[in-house]
Amino acid sequence: MHPHLKTVLELQQTDQRIAELTTLIDSLPTQIQTLQAQLDDFIHTHEERKKRLAANQKERKEQEGEIKEIQEKISKHKDQLYQVKTNEQYRAMLKEIEGEEGKIRKIEDQVLEKMIEAEDVQGHIQEAAARLESEKARVAGEIKRMESERQTDVQERDQLLARRQELHAALSESVLKLYEWIRSTRRGVAVAQVREGLCTACDVLLRPQVYNEVRANEAVLTCENCNRILFYVEPAAASDEDATAAG
Repeated sequence: MHPHLKTVLELQQTDQRIAELTTLIDSLPTQIQTLQAQLDDFIHTHEERKKRLAANQKERKEQEGEIKEIQEKISKHKDQLYQVKTNEQYRAMLKEIEGEEGKIRKIEDQVLEKMIEAEDVQGHIQEAAARLESEKARVAGEIKRMESERQTDVQERDQLLARRQELHAALSESVLKLYEWIRSTRRGVAVAQVREGLCTACDVLLRPQVYNEVRANEAVLTCENCNRILFYVEPAAASDEDATAAG
């Protein structure tokens, strides 16, 4: 294989790996932010439930105080029953007592609803409290692992960038310019394999003469359709066992 052709093949592999590593490295802050946001949401929900439980308890206490006030009022009304002078006043007082007792039943229903709600919220709070430390540890562990992987990726990318400079130096100026131009105009893919007479990048059939020249791998040739640098890999010979099976 022509030295320049072999070099551009390695250069493309190097550039593609550098691009992959750069994507991984650049994505880390977003991944960490997402993890931290998940933990913050968990903590926020936990704190909101605690506030909700405190408000529930306060409301129940106020309702129970209201019931006590109404009960005292009913007690006074009952004492006043013995002081009324007419049946009309007596019936009016009974009706007022009945109305106050209805208020108590209504408030008691609300208190019961609050108790059921509090029981549910308390269960969630206990469950979240049991998970909170493990969630913090999980997120911290994930972030540490990701930062370690990022450091490894940065080191690998630095090594590849150094290798890239070596590969640049090994190419002639004309071939390097050709490679970089194709790479910039073909989404980072400057080199393509030829298989069964086709450029595998654009699926266009090569002319027989060009195909034969590419198969020799003795020159830097480009596809007449997509302009990518072409190379050829001889298919592996079928084993006797494979040949027998095919027969």
